[in-house]
Amino acid sequence: MITTYEDAKYKLLTFSLDEECQCFFQKNNCILELAYSKIFTDEPSLAEELFKQSCNLNPRSKWGLKLAGMLLNKPVPYPTYFELRNFLEIDLNLLINYDKGAYADEILSYSDSFFSVNPEVYKYIGRVFWNNGLYSYGKFFLERAKNYFFSDPELHVLLANVYIAEGRPEKALSAVDNCLDILPDYFPAVVLKKNLTKI
Repeated sequence: MITTYEDAKYKLLTFSLDEECQCFFQKNNCILELAYSKIFTDEPSLAEELFKQSCNLNPRSKWGLKLAGMLLNKPVPYPTYFELRNFLEIDLNLLINYDKGAYADEILSYSDSFFSVNPEVYKYIGRVFWNNGLYSYGKFFLERAKNYFFSDPELHVLLANVYIAEGRPEKALSAVDNCLDILPDYFPAVVLKKNLTKI
């Protein structure tokens, strides 16, 4: 039984949303959380209405309103740089883990537009796919990111991990070396190189 906000939020964020959780959000006027629950239960129109109610209370609701609009194929204003930096990766991860592939695809259809606002978007998307074991999708977006942000050390480490997952240690070592050329003491790359040279 859910008795605290923390319990309900934990269920929402760990992909365990149920009717009891939604009832808790509704009863306790947790409008933002209820709006997200409506997205994950395939009710984006209700989510849109809820996000509208809380737009002046929470900056995340402004992003949520755009998110719901995109899922409903409505014209929406471009998200801001900070909305993309703060919320895109988290929400894309939630959509993937709630098995909302069609919604994730809809959001990804805006990736080039998002990139025009925040050029790190491809890395954010690639990292989500990598973290969810969807390596080929991750590689696609990380390679795109590399074309624009070659000097980002984290990007090369992410790519190295993708190449390791593909069983291509020589490619991974090259990515790690690219990272260390940019930032010689970048700890994740230093550790990765030690591990790769043992293979």
